[in-house]
Amino acid sequence: MSPDLVITGALIIAYLLGSVCSAIVVCRLLGLPDPRNEGSRNPGTTNVLRIGGKGPAALTLLGDMLKGVAPVLLARHFGLEPMVVSAIGLAAFMGHLYPVFFRFEGGKGVATAAGVLLGFNVWLGLATLAVWGLVAYGSRYSSLAALVAAVAAPVIQTLVWGPSS
Repeated sequence: MSPDLVITGALIIAYLLGSVCSAIVVCRLLGLPDPRNEGSRNPGTTNVLRIGGKGPAALTLLGDMLKGVAPVLLARHFGLEPMVVSAIGLAAFMGHLYPVFFRFEGGKGVATAAGVLLGFNVWLGLATLAVWGLVAYGSRYSSLAALVAAVAAPVIQTLVWGPSS
């Protein structure tokens, strides 16, 4: 099979996996209201926490993280080049932001991005999650924590492992 065909297929599969909305799946499976019609109307972990509690929110968070980490780990397992692995992680992230299954209207991508980072480098992912947690705890704003963590991730990468680990 052609390497270009394998890469194209992997990108498409990563995007489609990213397009699966964990919040909607969890809410349907547990008989909860559609998060797009309740609370903040955002299909994300925070809104699922509001409408369903900690258990459903934890499942949503796990699902969103897994759809970021799984394609990256699989691409690494099969020995794809680092730039291809990066593109596959980006495809999963873009699938979350612009899901084909939901008229290209997705979530913010924080948990999926964290999953992608964990797939690249577990320590970088954990450090970035720690930054998110500290800012979220201190400010009580998940969106602010996500922005600070997004800026912190490449800084942490460069300071600890260098620009291309």
